[in-house]
Parts: sequence; structure tokens; C-alpha cells
Amino acid sequence: MRDTPVVSIRDVASHAGVSMGTVSNVLNQPELVASATRARVLASIDELGFVPNHAARQLRRGRSRTLGLVVLDVANPFFTDIAKGVEDTIGTAGMAVIFCNSDGDQAKEDAYLDLLKEQRVRGVLITPIDDASSRLRQLRERGIHVVLLDRRSRQPDLCSVSVDDRLGGELAVKHLLEAGHRRIAFVGGPAGLEQMHDRHAGAVQAVTGAGLDGLENALQRFDTPASTAPAGRDAAARILGTPRDSRVTAVFCANDLLALGVLQGLTQQRVRVPEDIALVGYDDIDFAAAAAVPLTSVRQPRQRLGQTAAALLLAEVTQPDSHRHQQVVFEPELVVRESSRRSGGPTDR
Repeated sequence: MRDTPVVSIRDVASHAGVSMGTVSNVLNQPELVASATRARVLASIDELGFVPNHAARQLRRGRSRTLGLVVLDVANPFFTDIAKGVEDTIGTAGMAVIFCNSDGDQAKEDAYLDLLKEQRVRGVLITPIDDASSRLRQLRERGIHVVLLDRRSRQPDLCSVSVDDRLGGELAVKHLLEAGHRRIAFVGGPAGLEQMHDRHAGAVQAVTGAGLDGLENALQRFDTPASTAPAGRDAAARILGTPRDSRVTAVFCANDLLALGVLQGLTQQRVRVPEDIALVGYDDIDFAAAAAVPLTSVRQPRQRLGQTAAALLLAEVTQPDSHRHQQVVFEPELVVRESSRRSGGPTDR
């Protein structure tokens, strides 16, 4: 099959019997063209099937109508919900989003940032894998505005939208301590992610605040190479591989996918949740409430994170001179469900 020839603005002008400038005015400033001429040009556009290349026109002007969104893991519903919040906000402003999934891979993140530079996007929303300050500085030096998403900025001239993850970790473990648990596992990773560090730090704060002796026994750490359900299943196997007399009675997972994996691993070995081991996740994705044992989780305002970050980026892109940089921090909320509820009696055994 032969490719259909691309209809150009020159073809439209010839067909309508007008100049190329007149066709351009019809497309961009129709009020400048007489109604009869405008109707003739539009009829030629329809008949020939001409499609204006808005992207090329914007690039020629040095401006595009696109923004970039780079997330850690598109398979995690947490980031899907964030992306929906971003898209809803960006769409109302007549702009488009280039969606990029770094998959927690530094090389992929770098490649996507290079691609976004080539596309001359107006701005980038990003959940970086690490500090990424040098790479983000390169974007900003090229006039590309940047907002950190699900990561707090330590630079006053860089906007960010995040959640107080230390508070979230503290809420989760304090809940388990109040239920009587004295041997708790923290399951999370990769360890280099700032979110994982902060959630663990919050868990430590809860344990130390309770005045427990022997932090290592009270809060046992099980690092994972990824924040996925398979990694959670592996962590469950490691937990069950510890001596029964010193085994934890509760698990706090740094995200819900890990928690769902732990739940699956425990139930496969006929360990009852919460009777034998209580379980708390983080994010409160939709699957948390729908799990076989409804999952207690630390809720983050996922769509609001995306909406707020997108609004900040749009403000910076459209009003750079008057824009004021902000570091917005939301507070998480503990949602208690069956996976951590007590049926009575002391838990520590």
C-alpha cells in the first residue's frame, strides 16, 4: 500500500485560490479574513483533509503546549491517580502531558529528561529517583520550569508538592503499638528513596516515643529491592523464616503493593491476618479496601497531589515574573480496616 501524501498549506492555498498567508490567517487569526474567503479556505481544508501541525508551529515560535510528567512506577496505582490529577488540571489549560515512567531506573530517567528537552516542553513534573539536583538545574537553565512531585524541595526557588511521610510512618506504627504490638517489622525499599527513608524514620520515632527498650527488637527492618507485590511476598517469606519465639506480630509496609504482597505470602502459609500478624500499608490505593482482608493504610491525597503540582507548574509557566515558589506539604491520614483490628487480648506473645 502506498502512503497517503501529506497535504500542505501550499496545497490548500492553491486549491482555494488564495495566498499561503491567507490560509495561515484563517488558521490563526480568522477575524482578519473576509467571511466569504474564510469559508472557501475552510471548504478546501475539509475537502483535502489538511491537518494543521500545531506542534511544529509552536516549536518555530520557541514555545510548546506540552508539559512532561516523570513518575517512578506507572504500575503502582498511586502514580496512576497522581497522573489523573495532573492531566485533569493541565487539560483545562489547553495543554498536553507527555507521560514518562522511569521505572526506578536512573538511565531511563536521564533518557526521558533528554527527550523532554528535545521536545522543548514548557515544564516538567517529576518524582526523581534520587536528589537529581544537577539534572534538574540543567532543565531550568534551558528555561524549562520544574516542580517536584511527591518529593519535598530543599531549594526555596523550586516548587514541590509532597506528603509528610515521617508523620505517616509514625501514625502507622503508633497505631500498632496502641494495639499492643511490641515486635514490628518495617518492609520497604529501595532504601535510597527519600520516601522510604522518611517513612522508616517516622516508624522509629513512634517506637522511641513509646519508650521501648531494644529498638532493634521492637522495629525489625526488612529491606526490599522494589516496592512491588512480589517483593512483598519475598519479605513475608523472610519474616516467617525467623524463629517463632522472636517473630514479629505486626508488619508496617512502606506502600500498599508491598502490603498486598505480604498479605498474600502470609495467607499462603496459613498465617492469619490480623490474628497472627497484623498488617498496615501506605498510600490507600483502591485495592487496599478491596483486599481479601481489607487493608489498614496511611492515606495520601493522590489526585490532589497531582492537581496541586500541575497548578503550580502552570502558574510558573504562564506567569514567571509574578510566580511565587511554594513547598506544599499535605498531612497523611490513617484509615483503619480489618488487617490491623484487634479481637481482644494482648498481642505480644
